[in-house]
Amino acid sequence: MNEARKREHHGMLPVSDAQLSRESWKIFQIMAEFVEGFERLALIKPSVSIFGSARIPPGHPHYELAEDIARLLSDSGFSVVSGGGPGIMEAINKGAYRGKSPSIGLNIQLPHEQAENEFQDIELNFRHFFTRKVMFVKYASAYVVLPGGFGTLDELAEILTLVQTGKSRRIPIILVHKPFWNGLIDWFRDTLLGAGTISPEDLDLYQVLDEPQEVVNAIFDYYEQKGFEPTAREQEILLDL
Repeated sequence: MNEARKREHHGMLPVSDAQLSRESWKIFQIMAEFVEGFERLALIKPSVSIFGSARIPPGHPHYELAEDIARLLSDSGFSVVSGGGPGIMEAINKGAYRGKSPSIGLNIQLPHEQAENEFQDIELNFRHFFTRKVMFVKYASAYVVLPGGFGTLDELAEILTLVQTGKSRRIPIILVHKPFWNGLIDWFRDTLLGAGTISPEDLDLYQVLDEPQEVVNAIFDYYEQKGFEPTAREQEILLDL
């Protein structure tokens, strides 16, 4: 049975050669995003990826908190990576831009909300969320997660899953501003752990802090004995990310 008959037999719609060709060429666009990201970000280490809402305006306490954290991390020698957009992402890039280390924006093309902020020393642009998400993880020595919406929760779930399953090396995962995160943390403990869908040790994958200096101290404390450079085993894990 030829391919067209097979598709018809299984109730599949016919696919034109033009559609197939377009899908195939899409692979090269995806490859180009990975190659550019690897080449431009390989030298930014150590770095910290920071996340938060695009909807928080300048002057908001969460905006100022993000700016202060990014500035402290930048002055402490960390390249700072954000999503490159408005809101808390802008605050992150602004704080890093005014510090001593590079401010990096991983921008994404969206129908709404995402507009590149002006505080980026290194600026990359992505069409695909999945390639962008790899770049957030691959070179990060820590994840700092500020108040945000679905996108922020997506990034948090991504890094928790990767570390939990051993698909990424263990790094500090820090949630900032306890009043915002307490409900989620309670749900992790009372519902997920209570239902047996996570293990007790999974609750140790993250910590919740409030003050900018606490964030910086927690990252340095974690690496005090082992250093920021991945071990040979961790490098192999990141290669297969």
